[in-house]
Formats: sequence, structure tokens, C-alpha cells
Amino acid sequence: MTQLRVGLIGAGGIAGVHIAGWQQLGAQVSVYSRSGAAHLVQEFGVSEADSLDALLADCDLVSILTPTTTHHHYAMAAIAAGKDVICEKPLAESVTRAAEIVNAAQAAEVRLFPAHVVRFFPEYVQAKERLDQGLFGAPQVVRLSRASAAPAAGSWFFNEELAGGIVRDQMIHDLDQARWLAGEVVQVEALQDPPTVNGVVPRPVTAKVFLTHESGAVSFLQGEWGPDIMPFHTSISVEGDAGMWRFPLPMAADDDGAAEDKVGGQLPVQSPADSPYTLQIAEFAAALATGSPSRVSPLDGVMAVALAEAAYASIASGEPVEFSAAEVAGLLAH
Repeated sequence: MTQLRVGLIGAGGIAGVHIAGWQQLGAQVSVYSRSGAAHLVQEFGVSEADSLDALLADCDLVSILTPTTTHHHYAMAAIAAGKDVICEKPLAESVTRAAEIVNAAQAAEVRLFPAHVVRFFPEYVQAKERLDQGLFGAPQVVRLSRASAAPAAGSWFFNEELAGGIVRDQMIHDLDQARWLAGEVVQVEALQDPPTVNGVVPRPVTAKVFLTHESGAVSFLQGEWGPDIMPFHTSISVEGDAGMWRFPLPMAADDDGAAEDKVGGQLPVQSPADSPYTLQIAEFAAALATGSPSRVSPLDGVMAVALAEAAYASIASGEPVEFSAAEVAGLLAH
């Protein structure tokens, strides 16, 4: 098999995780960054491209790891060069721009993979598998939370005009999860505390999003960018009409650390070799090689952006916002 040549755009903190995954899969990796990538060359032995054109000329697949407002520019350039694309979440800063990327990829007959990596984390995979197996019955209530220390003060993450904001950046993971687990959404209600002032998000900040799904199920999402000492943590709870499951799991007083879920199975131990980022790119690479679909489709990437937009509209109005998945899907060429 010909060695896959992967070109990364961006040299921030997430780049090392992607490089390690690609190298584990035997790919040849090069990096382009406007701020330079010498630290990645030294640490991982990758090659550095001195321009975007040079990177595009020397790769088969482009992975975009840059701030959100640059995704459209880099994706469209890669697509125009005939390259397949992986793009970090969110796919773009607006649903219109996200749809433009998807339509351009389809017209150019190249693959586009939105990198919603939480779909590859074991606890979320297990929740999806158990729902699909009918072990909970029909989903009724999904609860998702995500909290971490806030990004560095003054960074673009706090500027909503630069596609920052806790809902668009952090909570988009759980917006995607809620739709993956409970189906399409018909209504979005959201609030943020403290509120954004003059386009700048406060630090720290908490947001909540409430989704009503077509099935009648509801999802409750909470995100927090907290103080610098706050450790990263997440939780998931799925309640159906025949059972429930949640993570982290409560521990029984008489067990020895092997927590059991509500349908009787033990959680598997995750090996460092099973990084969700590596699993994600391995699935993308396999889909590329075989022409098979990935668990994350271009439509999924667009829909997550649309849900974030609806949440911001609700925050601005103080009222629930009706949501039409059909209208969002209608933005894509068929």
C-alpha cells in the first residue's frame, strides 16, 4: 500500500496528538503554520512546509487544525487542489460557510471529514451502541456536561465575532452528541451566565442548552469554562423507557473498582494506543481507502454548526428557537 501523505495546517496544542496518531498509522506527515512549526519538527521528526502551496503539493490528505474563522479558507484551498480534507470542529464559523465547504467537496469529488472526536471516546460509543441495541428502549432524556479551565485570557476563543464562544467551541461536542444519540432536533433553548458584553465572552463562563428532539426526547447540556485550577471533566447520562446508563459511573460500596453500568457490563480499560484521536483518523483513513462512509458525515458537521447558531439566537432573544433539520440539510447539494 502506498504510504499516505498527510499535510497538517496549524501547529497549536492539538497538532501533536494528530501527528502521533498519523505516525502510529505509518503516514508521512508534513506541517504548515504561519507561526512556524519548528517545535513539531524537533519533537516528532515531521517535515515543515514553508507555504500553503508547498504543503498542498506534497500531500494527499489535508488536516485543518487552525482557529475556526480560517477553516473555510483552508478547506476551500485544499478542495480546489483536489485534496481530501479533515477539519477540526466546528466545521466553520457559520452554517452558510460550513455548507459551502461541503458543497465544494462534493462538486470536486473529494472526501470531507468533520473531526467530531467525541464520537470516538469509549463512554459515548458505548451509550450509542446500547441505544442502537435497544437496551434502554426509546431515548427519553440525555444529559451531557463538559467543563475545563477557560482558555487563555484575551484569546480568540472569547471573541464571538472571531467564532469564539463557549457554545460554538466547547459545547459543539455535546450538541453533536445529543443529536447522534437522540436524533434530529426541533427546538433549541439556551442561556449563558454571565452574558457576553460587546461581543466578548466573560471568563469564567457557564452555558446551558436545552434541546427538544423530533422523537419527543429532550437533551440537557451544560458547558463551563472555569478557573485556571479546574480539571477537565465530562459526564453523560442516557435515560430510556427501559433503562438508563451514565458515565462517570457510581461505585458500589462492596466492589473493588469495577463499576458496572445499568445493563450489566463492565467498562473496558482504555489503552494509550487506543487514543480517540488515533481511532478517529484511522476510521477516516479507512473510509478514504475503501470509499465507505465514516460515522461522522459532512452533514453532521453542518448540523452541529447550525445547532450552535440556534443556541446563540436563543441566548440573544431569551426565548426558545424552532429548528428545522430539513432546512439545514436543504443547504447541501444532492
